[in-house]
Amino acid sequence: MCLSIPGKLIEITAELDETFRTGKVSFDGVVKEVSLTLVPEANVGDYVLVHVGAAISVIDEEEAKKTFELLKQLDELHELDDLESSD
Repeated sequence: MCLSIPGKLIEITAELDETFRTGKVSFDGVVKEVSLTLVPEANVGDYVLVHVGAAISVIDEEEAKKTFELLKQLDELHELDDLESSD
């Protein structure tokens, strides 16, 4: 199953213009570099849904935390474990 995982945008790391940006997103302490091209409205401190290395939407903090906790309970965060071990 393909999932979008919520995380907190903690830093904008590159910005070609207002559309083509990348940033660091924290997934409960696991930090990954993601494309922000699909969410030009995202700002540091926002929560975003990330799918295959790209943030696809900005979401509410409460919803992000609920979703992340549910994914933890369902043991559906294997991709983060795999990504962390490949760094």
